[in-house]
Amino acid sequence: MGDVTTIGLDIAKTSFQAHGADASGAVVFRKKLSRGRLLAFFAGLPACVVVMETCSGAHHWGREFTRMGHTVRLIPPAYVKPFVKRQKNDEADAEAICEAAQRPTMRFVAVKSAEQQALGVVFRARDLLVRQRTQISNAIRGHVAEFGTVAPKGVCYVDRLVAMIEDADSALPAAARESLKILVAVLAKLSEEVAVLDREIARRVKGDLTARRLMTIPGVGPVTAAAMVALAPGPQAFRRGRDFSAWLGLTPLQKSTGGKQKLGQITKMGERTLRRLLVIGASAVIKQALLKGAPPGSWLAQIIARKPRMLAAVALANKTARVVWALLANGGTYRAPALAA
Repeated sequence: MGDVTTIGLDIAKTSFQAHGADASGAVVFRKKLSRGRLLAFFAGLPACVVVMETCSGAHHWGREFTRMGHTVRLIPPAYVKPFVKRQKNDEADAEAICEAAQRPTMRFVAVKSAEQQALGVVFRARDLLVRQRTQISNAIRGHVAEFGTVAPKGVCYVDRLVAMIEDADSALPAAARESLKILVAVLAKLSEEVAVLDREIARRVKGDLTARRLMTIPGVGPVTAAAMVALAPGPQAFRRGRDFSAWLGLTPLQKSTGGKQKLGQITKMGERTLRRLLVIGASAVIKQALLKGAPPGSWLAQIIARKPRMLAAVALANKTARVVWALLANGGTYRAPALAA
């Protein structure tokens, strides 16, 4: 049995399980640690590889262990699960993490900086408030529809319903109006908070050179650029743009066997937040192209002519993802492709 070279660490709120192995994979120690003893334990170890799953707190502990001279690697939980033997407990999880990290083809996640995580918090908070605002809007629509009043789809048409709720002479019963006024007040408060976060994102994007370069791509606005900077790993984690697009879940699902290629819908197995933003941005670009016309002979004009609108939006989102990776990897700004004469 040699010296410890790899430590699989299963982290939680207060209890941590460490599994140490030498270069051959033999077990060196299994140790349960409390939160207060964790840093002191790793400070007393020689420099080694510390591996964790990408869960809550993993990036924080990764930064702490890196300061001590350890090499930190983070693994997606889905890649650890096949290495768990029979029963699932903290010891088995830590051992599985250690074994998974020793595979030569294993994929790892880069440790994020505190600033990158802070930007991610701003974006996640805005995303949550926007979802809540949508829920409140839909609730108002549904409740008012019970009394025979409907409004067209779209956020801008909710104001009609709000005006009717606040009108004392409307046909709404008094009891319903008082309850709906509470929802209207919550809706207004959510809109104010979303506007505050929008300004914060715009301020951060304005001071970030990478985000400003990404915003030169059609369909990429401040929110998408901020999300890319905060949530996407570094370009060095991918060999090419297609790998980045696959990580986002924008490539077809493969069920191929016997040399027969069988491709289906997009996998939706990657980063769903970034994928959603790219598809929304691509849909906006296609909408403008349908209204004003795409350049004749361009890739966009051809894909719109051949494919349904939603399929074209996903294809454009895939293409945008590859452009994003190219700008992150090589620098520069977006340049529209030259059209053939």
